[in-house]
Amino acid sequence: MTEGTRKGLLNRLNNVIMITKEQVKELVEAYLSKTDYALQTLEIDKDNNILVEVDRLGVVDVDFCAELNRYLLEQLGDKDDYSLEVGSVSITAPFISKIQYRKNLGRPVEVLSDGKKYRGQLVSVDESTFAIDTEVMMAEEGAKRKHKQIVTMTFPYDAVTYTKYDLKI
Repeated sequence: MTEGTRKGLLNRLNNVIMITKEQVKELVEAYLSKTDYALQTLEIDKDNNILVEVDRLGVVDVDFCAELNRYLLEQLGDKDDYSLEVGSVSITAPFISKIQYRKNLGRPVEVLSDGKKYRGQLVSVDESTFAIDTEVMMAEEGAKRKHKQIVTMTFPYDAVTYTKYDLKI
């Protein structure tokens, strides 16, 4: 490699400004602060593929996601070679925030806690716990056979491996 080629490469490398997760997060949160949307996921991989997922209690509007995408493209400009994807959280993805618990109140969910899966209807959500109504096999005192009974189970958020919308019920 010639000295001129080496200097040219160094100049190009020095002019590349890497996009950081903190920069994107700051931009997204500033944009979302005027809305009822919340940032759920922000990922930037080694190839500078940026994924932004938002959610809210209501339906996530595809036009809103497109507007946020355009805003981010304007703000990030051509600082670096990157791709940007803005959308809503997948219906099959585990819940990330309490917004998703509140949004799915009354719907079927699957919960993994202490290595056991529970399926049932999400019936309550508060700041530290949530509860589901689930069917369990129970034997009444003196009965020979077990029968199905609906039981409300309460879980602290931090004791759950995951909770997600249950498509199987």
